[in-house]
Amino acid sequence: MHKSPHRGSSVEFAQYRKYVPGDDIKNVDWKIYAKTDRFYIKEFEADTNLRCHLVMDCSASMGFKGKHGSKFDYTKRLSATLAQLLIQQGDAVGLQCFSEAITKDIPARGSPKHLRNIFEIISSVTPTGKTDVVSVLHDLAEKIKRRAMIIVFSDFFTDIDALLDCFQHMKFRKHDLAIFHIMDPEELNFEFDRSIRFLDMESTFSVVTEPAVIKNDYLKEVNHYLDRMMLGCSEFHVDYRFTNLSRPYEEVLSEFLLSRQRK
Repeated sequence: MHKSPHRGSSVEFAQYRKYVPGDDIKNVDWKIYAKTDRFYIKEFEADTNLRCHLVMDCSASMGFKGKHGSKFDYTKRLSATLAQLLIQQGDAVGLQCFSEAITKDIPARGSPKHLRNIFEIISSVTPTGKTDVVSVLHDLAEKIKRRAMIIVFSDFFTDIDALLDCFQHMKFRKHDLAIFHIMDPEELNFEFDRSIRFLDMESTFSVVTEPAVIKNDYLKEVNHYLDRMMLGCSEFHVDYRFTNLSRPYEEVLSEFLLSRQRK
């Protein structure tokens, strides 16, 4: 995903674990031994090439499911594959899941055990509740102190001006921001041919309408939103990935990885 700088120049503390025979005695924490009368080992991780945070929208709208499957399952496959690739090349990966606020917050680390933990969380989360992607991204821009790559997976159903403010905030904090804009073909093309009830998946609101009456206006709004999104991402140097569920996720991911290698 990126060119590698020099590895292993320093290490940082990761966690404690109980001493087992064969461990290097120099890593025993004697202060803890003095307090507990038990041996604990300090574990360290080498400084990594990159710190990456995978940020998953887990709101109810991500559970929308058409003939190509659900947006959320697609997001799970993308994020799990990226986590594995990053950790295999020696990078540290964190995971943040959110709806109205962050519900899972896993710090960036690079061990195989950490990858298994990420897999377990990705497998277990389900889409529920409303989204507040704007507040979440502003919070993350401040919370993540060290410069990092931040990859966001969402359908971004929110006010476009407020969203672009988030992207500007991320760039001001020197983060490398990439977004996968996940949309189903039914959301893009509005191919409904008879009276239908539309349900807001994040509230109890619903409306019955004739698709033919509103289709043109709907498509204009969608295209205007996408145009604003692409222009804004270009202005703030955000790596924008429009992601149509009709495309195999492997193809989408391959394009992303190739483009990152060229940077």
